[in-house]
Amino acid sequence: MKNPPVMDATTRRWRAALFLFMLATGVSMASWVARTPAVRDALDVTTGSMGLVLFGLSVGSMAGVLVSGGLVRGHGGRPVIAVGAGLLVAGLLVIAGGAALEVSAGVFCGLALFGAGMGLAEVAFNIEGAAVERALGRPVLPVLHGCFSLGTVVGALLGMGLTAVRFPVGWHLAAVAVAVAAAGAWTVRAVPAGTGREEADPEGAVGSAAGVAGVAGAADSEAGGGARRPGGIRGQLAVWRDRRLVLIGLIVLAMAFAEGSANDWLPLLMVDGHGTSATAGSLTFMLFAVAMTTGRFTGGPLLVRYGPATVVRASALVAAVGVTLVIFSDNAVLAGAAVVLWGLGASLGFPVTISAAGEGVRNASARVAAVSTAGYAAFLVGPPSLGFLADQVGLRNAMVVVLVLLGGAALITGALRTPSPGAGAEPPGAPAPGARQSDLV
Repeated sequence: MKNPPVMDATTRRWRAALFLFMLATGVSMASWVARTPAVRDALDVTTGSMGLVLFGLSVGSMAGVLVSGGLVRGHGGRPVIAVGAGLLVAGLLVIAGGAALEVSAGVFCGLALFGAGMGLAEVAFNIEGAAVERALGRPVLPVLHGCFSLGTVVGALLGMGLTAVRFPVGWHLAAVAVAVAAAGAWTVRAVPAGTGREEADPEGAVGSAAGVAGVAGAADSEAGGGARRPGGIRGQLAVWRDRRLVLIGLIVLAMAFAEGSANDWLPLLMVDGHGTSATAGSLTFMLFAVAMTTGRFTGGPLLVRYGPATVVRASALVAAVGVTLVIFSDNAVLAGAAVVLWGLGASLGFPVTISAAGEGVRNASARVAAVSTAGYAAFLVGPPSLGFLADQVGLRNAMVVVLVLLGGAALITGALRTPSPGAGAEPPGAPAPGARQSDLV
């Protein structure tokens, strides 16, 4: 078996920058979530009015997610990450100002900016992470997403501590904004230009992204001899003609839904569904976040040994066991412990599926962007819809939807197997057209 390429200093710095900024993003998101009650109190609004304020995050996130893939294909990942980082910082500062001045519209606008930055950056980061994976020939995306999960744990602990000492929420979020700005500035300098950038052929099909398979510093060279331009809407939609990608999209929908449902509903599920205290509900969510982080940081050897199809099938089944116990067990302690299985099972599904979408094919960045968009749509839009169902059947029973989706995903994980080199395919680690072989060592 051929050894994977040796990681050079440029690629090492590239990977470290992605890890750092994902960590900072997780801290910023958890910092906001942890201070939500303080913001509500500062605004002096009802729960229903606070729900309208929070809608700004959903609006911004979906807008960012929907346009990010096209922007990366047209301009490369680095400028998209730069804009996303800027919006994240601006959003945090506007939220901080809105909370300090007790202006609900200001917090809404800040959340919309923050969400847009999050959506832009995360799709671009998946494309960058998949490129690093192909350059190195080993898993990177699970650890990349693990850094985000670790950041949420750090941010939640920080938020809980500052809440306990009644530290002003405005100053807290402003300090986080400064940290995100510093991480973003270093990341943008470390990420090579041109990753994910694509050109359209005369028929409108999306071509290969120069720099996706290797260090993208070579991507800015006009090696192909033509001006680069995105494939357009038709080219963006063309990737979904592939049956394998459709199945991968269904898997990521299910796994993202399972993760997002816990993020949105787990504390309330324990409080309303199992009669625990609010503190116990928060601690249960922390347990879920720790399990997610552990799974993502330790899953790499399993992927190397067993492959993505087997690992994601096992992950879906483990998560399903955890969700089953949470739904049907009447013992609150057992249900709380089962959250560990839920978190471990959900941890690898999203990043591994994103990685598989771009493996062994030429139009990798278009496929990664398409699947990332589908996954984030499920993550952001799907779980809130459970609230409408919960009004009719209760929150515990509504979680049966998560269980059904996980079972369905386990049945189709064969789509995650790497396609054989052939029509439109290329072996993992092969250089994209125009990339220098020296960039891969």
